[in-house]
Amino acid sequence: MKYFEVTFTAQPCNEIITDVLSGLTADIGFESFVECENGMKAYVQQSQFDEEALKQVIENFPIPDTIITYSITEPEDKNWNEEWEKNFFQPIVIDNRCVIHSTFHKDYPKAEYDIVINPQMAFGTGHHETTSSILGELLEADLKGKSVLDMGCGTSILAILASMRGAEKVTAIDIDDWCVNNSRDNIALNGISNITVELGDASLLKGHEPFDVIIANINRNILLQDMPAYAACMKKGSELYISGFYTQDIPVLREKAESLGMEYVHHREKHNWAAVKFIMKK
Repeated sequence: MKYFEVTFTAQPCNEIITDVLSGLTADIGFESFVECENGMKAYVQQSQFDEEALKQVIENFPIPDTIITYSITEPEDKNWNEEWEKNFFQPIVIDNRCVIHSTFHKDYPKAEYDIVINPQMAFGTGHHETTSSILGELLEADLKGKSVLDMGCGTSILAILASMRGAEKVTAIDIDDWCVNNSRDNIALNGISNITVELGDASLLKGHEPFDVIIANINRNILLQDMPAYAACMKKGSELYISGFYTQDIPVLREKAESLGMEYVHHREKHNWAAVKFIMKK
């Protein structure tokens, strides 16, 4: 599989800018990100690369007075998944209760929930603020015996924790066949048998029986577009956890959810990224 390495230089350069840039480029197919001096390096499959979409991301960058430039190179032919995992994916602990690590990690903290993943450039190692925030929500949620949907599952790290927390049946959906295959590998690594992974989008939910809990860590526009589909497979008391957007996006997403019969419960934020919990009232 051939990749492009895109080196971004940002002025000014800080963690918020690189976080926003990584989130926006992930939406257009970029799969992994490495901080470097004055910016970051990002990797995208050559078959998925859309330079016009990249130019639009930079032109419409949401943080004012930020100048972003980039250069594109083709890395030497090597196993970039292995290089990225060994050098940049480090074990992470969430709320002192959940540790996430890969098979090659030998020295990592012990925790109540131990999740092993081989991310293979699929988005979702737990390091990004959106993923870690939803993981924190799941650690506090009552999932025992419940049905759970993980939309835009990526590595299925959220689905895996839901299963470990006692969910009876978990459905994981992603539009990317790379993520679907990686999810199945990760689920097998953790010895879990109650997660079903499907390739597709929210149209798969049409006519589906209600879920007790829905997780959607995607982005603002997709959430606004797909929230009616989520609401259609919720019942009174069903919970919806959404993330993948900035704190300033909460009002418009809250308005959409409330128009569909949901009630805002609370939100948490990290470095301007937000996660919100709703509950279905009707």
